[in-house]
Amino acid sequence: MAEKISLCMIVKNEGQNLSRCLNSVSSIVNEIIVVDTGSTDSTCEIAYQYGAIIHRFPWNDNFSDARNASLELAQGDWILFLDADEELSPDSREILIHLIENQNAEGYFVKIMNHLGKEGWIETVPDLVFRLFRNKKEYRFRGAIHEQIADVILEENPKARYQVAEDLIIIHHGYLDEVIEEKDKKYRNLKLIIKELQQNPNNRLLRFHYGVELFRAERYAEAATILIQSATDIDPNTIYLPKLIRYIVMAQQSSDQLQEALNSAALGLKLFPNYADLYYYTGLILLDLKHYSQARNAFLQALAMPEQPPQYASFGGIRGFRSYYYLAKIAESFLDEEEALKYYLYSLRDNAHFTHALESLVSILKSTKEPDYTRECLEKVCDFCTPEANRLMGDIYYRHGAYGLALHYFDQTEAGFPVSPDIKLRKGICLIQERRFFEALRLLEGFSPGSSQYPIATVNKLFCFWIQDKSPKVRNLWKELHALGLAQDTENVISLFLAYSGKTAPSPQIILGPEGMLLLLDIVQRLVAMQEINRAMYFLHALQPECLGEYNQKIAQIFVDYSEESRAIPFLQAVINTNQSAENHFQLAEIYSHLGRLTEAEQHYKHALEIDPDTPRYYIRLINLYTAWRQNILKEALVKYPENNVFQKLAKEVSSSHERTD
Repeated sequence: MAEKISLCMIVKNEGQNLSRCLNSVSSIVNEIIVVDTGSTDSTCEIAYQYGAIIHRFPWNDNFSDARNASLELAQGDWILFLDADEELSPDSREILIHLIENQNAEGYFVKIMNHLGKEGWIETVPDLVFRLFRNKKEYRFRGAIHEQIADVILEENPKARYQVAEDLIIIHHGYLDEVIEEKDKKYRNLKLIIKELQQNPNNRLLRFHYGVELFRAERYAEAATILIQSATDIDPNTIYLPKLIRYIVMAQQSSDQLQEALNSAALGLKLFPNYADLYYYTGLILLDLKHYSQARNAFLQALAMPEQPPQYASFGGIRGFRSYYYLAKIAESFLDEEEALKYYLYSLRDNAHFTHALESLVSILKSTKEPDYTRECLEKVCDFCTPEANRLMGDIYYRHGAYGLALHYFDQTEAGFPVSPDIKLRKGICLIQERRFFEALRLLEGFSPGSSQYPIATVNKLFCFWIQDKSPKVRNLWKELHALGLAQDTENVISLFLAYSGKTAPSPQIILGPEGMLLLLDIVQRLVAMQEINRAMYFLHALQPECLGEYNQKIAQIFVDYSEESRAIPFLQAVINTNQSAENHFQLAEIYSHLGRLTEAEQHYKHALEIDPDTPRYYIRLINLYTAWRQNILKEALVKYPENNVFQKLAKEVSSSHERTD
């Protein structure tokens, strides 16, 4: 006689999830038991549609009580328990049938694939969970939260044998950020665990879960303390020990206990020498400490690890795109752009949706200065054949201020499906930047007064006419915007268009808050991108000097991005006058070096090294500067003394040194 399966669930307000869950199992389970703890949505109606037995259970802050209520109603030979935000993978249905025919197993640990992250950027983390066991009256859950039954079964039946069924896969959607926020899981779980620990202070597993919830609540130092308590004198064969050690390392790292985190990772690797995550986090910590060579070795070791067992709950990409990404970052620290590009490409090939690598590639390729080269390079290695891929590239180039490239990819997006208002607006802005004013205005005219994009579309129409010196149109649009009731900062910025007369600065100067500064700097960036430098300086000179303080660095970067380095110097100098950071000196040195002002470049490279002697690129740039300097002096000497043996000998030494380097 065939064994029967009872699906047991507890639910509350799971109308959005329940159908997905029940669809995945309805054809293979013999009955569905749903214990409802107070739903006010369509949950119960959905359950009825699947023929479920529904039991109303007043919620008492105890998950085990609710689980056990479902077991009391179950008539099957086996219990499968799922949560509503889970589903059985399609390939697992036949596997489930075979598992329950095994006469030697009392229960199974199965693989669960947890989907973590946000909409548009989701990663998968595997784990092992106990979800399938024989239905016997003495087998009941224990614990108010993170309820357990595997240990209870062994207590009741010491001869019970469990097996691992990795091929039976449950997909869990409940750790997506929006789900956690919607259900307030972090704070609910902390409250219940604290209450349970007061009754069971020596429960090691409960303490582990408490530490994890503290970590998720970003209480990292507390989490580290609790997790270490849970690990003290633990049995090395404990199935969750690998995860416990990783959480200790992560909590210590996040609370700036870096050396302690390194020690914990090293201890964990003695127990689990193939644990890729521990190598990866070791690499991150060493990178924070600027131990670049050791960090590089750690990431390479993470990449070299074999397939990770489910109980390690290894994060996605540890043996791939994540480690490649940080290897690229290390290469950038040594100004080795060729190696950095290689690793960023490896990262993208492992995960085409890992936009951090794509953003970094665009930065290295200098999309604002060399747009054609950037596009050619990326299209050789990346496939932009879908509207989604083109939208992604358009957005990235738009954020980087490479408007011509962004426009190209927005055009490709439009060819794939109807364009959204956001893309339409960005495309209009890109058309203005390319001085295709008629096309831009035609797009921007499509936004009606009732749309949320109407004010910004109108501002861009005003900008478009202002660039063309069409003052009457500018004044009419200003009146239209004024009638909308703009914020004072926005009103002040828009009024600058009216005050412009071709002079370098209006009078009087204005003071802006953060929102006004963001709008003004966006205008400045777009003007610099269009090589409208005098107009850009007009907006900057319109500000009271005190407004520029925290924005000087951003302004300097705008000029650097569009090959106007000399314009950046006074803004960076102003930053250095208030903040003598190594990076500020380095950026100024880079500008002076590019302009051929080597003495000033040397001065600022040396300042950067004095402040931060642990950053390798400062050394590399100074070495390169001295090398170039030496070569220039040697060339001058050879011109003046062409027959001198000393200079001839030095020239040969330099030449042979270059050959060895190549």
